[in-house]
Amino acid sequence: MKSNTTYRTFNTEQRREWIRITEDVQAAVDESGVEEGMALVSAMHITAGVWVNDDEPGIQEDALEWLDKLAPPSWKPPANGVAEELLPDGGDYRHHRGGEDNGDAHLKNLLVHQQAILPVTEGKLDLGPWQQVFYAEFDGRRPKRLVIKVIGD
Repeated sequence: MKSNTTYRTFNTEQRREWIRITEDVQAAVDESGVEEGMALVSAMHITAGVWVNDDEPGIQEDALEWLDKLAPPSWKPPANGVAEELLPDGGDYRHHRGGEDNGDAHLKNLLVHQQAILPVTEGKLDLGPWQQVFYAEFDGRRPKRLVIKVIGD
């Protein structure tokens, strides 16, 4: 059994960004020497996630719009009546009582998920033809970490 742990740090320019990390994950697999196994890719912050999907800007924009409707940011007007209804009673997240303004980012983490487990076959990520791996940042503009753990034979 072999294993390899790689850390990445992101400091996004925007509050919310999708960062393609497929090549970073494959580099961690290459470094590990694992031919058959798994790669765990995990955001080390509760306002970020890991997403596997198509690398197409329209899908990313649609996903963020959908996430904003389900977990509306209180730092901008709600997208529609549904988004307004989904805000907590009083129109703001209880989390903000401690001085934060990122309650929506915590809920987006629940929807996108903190991590993904990806298969490794013959030393390569075994993804579908359009699948790419993304670090999904929902409260950026400061250093955030990601861990890639590759395990296998």
